[in-house]
Amino acid sequence: MNLFCFSHAGGAASVFRSWPADLPSWIDVWAIQLPGHGSRWREPPIGTIPALVEAVVQALSPHLERPFAFFGHSMGAVLASEVARALAEREGLAPRHLFVSSRRPPHMTGFETTLHTLPDSEFLREIDGRYGGVPTEIRSSPDLLALLLPVLRADIAALETFRPDKGDPLRCPISAFGGAQDPLAPRSHLQAWRDQTDGQFRVRTFPGGHFYMKAHRADLLADISAALEPVFHDLAGTAVFA
Repeated sequence: MNLFCFSHAGGAASVFRSWPADLPSWIDVWAIQLPGHGSRWREPPIGTIPALVEAVVQALSPHLERPFAFFGHSMGAVLASEVARALAEREGLAPRHLFVSSRRPPHMTGFETTLHTLPDSEFLREIDGRYGGVPTEIRSSPDLLALLLPVLRADIAALETFRPDKGDPLRCPISAFGGAQDPLAPRSHLQAWRDQTDGQFRVRTFPGGHFYMKAHRADLLADISAALEPVFHDLAGTAVFA
């Protein structure tokens, strides 16, 4: 099976570099690298969710012959769910499982102050205070900040300006993960993903905040593997006896 992974705002595919070592060999990890991020730093970032969805769907289309699942953290949860919705509407395809992490569903309005229009210094301070995700080496380097800020601002703008249409629920199961001490994605926000699927649904929280994954990666990946294992064995059995 393929596991397509979507990172947080400002994040890159490298966030998932270590994941294959902690997953079974039958799960292939594919990390989504958006324009402007990581190795694609020379490309201009995309500042709307619909345009990002379009770009990702086009990139994924040649790689959907195998069964697949999606994992998205924070902004990646929104993008993963919207890509799943687009694939269902256009191609009748669905992930075998959608794993969302540290984010409320797209239809749920937030109450945070708008960030993407703030001046650079205020924008960076608010991002760091809210998410705690800007490394010290980046904050102290003008050159690195000059690369990061336009990408991060585009990602935040995409999130803050997105107003999704109310579509049909997805058919796939959804697992919603989060940090038990994350004020940005409390359990009630994770529970709201229930309305996004006609399939099975569950919530699991781990100790920690918005980036709980750093300390609990092994437990998270064990959970993902356990959720996908019955699907894999069903598919393997079908292939053997077809």
